[in-house]
Amino acid sequence: MSPTRIPEATVARLPVYLRALNALLEGDIRTCSSEELATAAGVNSAKLRKDLSHLGSYGTRGVGYDVEYLRYQISREIGLTQDWPVVIVGIGNLGHALANYSGFSSRGFRTVALLDADTSRHGELVAGLQIRPFTELAAIVREHGVAIGVIATPAAAAQSVCDSMVGAGIRSILNFAPSVLSVPEEVDVRMVDLSSELQILAYHEQRKSNGGPDLEGVPA
Repeated sequence: MSPTRIPEATVARLPVYLRALNALLEGDIRTCSSEELATAAGVNSAKLRKDLSHLGSYGTRGVGYDVEYLRYQISREIGLTQDWPVVIVGIGNLGHALANYSGFSSRGFRTVALLDADTSRHGELVAGLQIRPFTELAAIVREHGVAIGVIATPAAAAQSVCDSMVGAGIRSILNFAPSVLSVPEEVDVRMVDLSSELQILAYHEQRKSNGGPDLEGVPA
């Protein structure tokens, strides 16, 4: 990993570059210029070069980037060259979909347990795993060395689930519940709010429908 801390904005774009590199490899493209990679990732080339400069010097003047090697370096930087045990809490419709999402395992995230407080769900098989009682969280974290917890519960239960995860030793949480979580400073939380993303799209769609005026300050 890089000896210096990478800016958060750059960290957020590294998975985008990784996805673009995977697509290039699938197209049997072995080398690419910064312009080609930037186009594939949907960013400008100057920003891409600045981002990659935080990782080191992996390009060759006149040749560009070795796609497979750069993919490895980015994977290593963001921790995808090792296995990350994950536990999902809340196996409703969303939790069920997350448990079945093959993209986790293909990117180094191994779901080791599915937990739910609903006793009627216990023992139900989802994606090859039995749904287990939420009360077993601490034991599962110890047994598997769980690194990441995923919250897919209703908003009302999210903080309590988060507190239990933190108490069990989990320091990285992905929150799908529409609720802002309060956590200690050493715990990282990423929130995925699908309804907020739809609302942002609705705003842009409304602007396009109205000919693109700035709607800020306009009464509803």
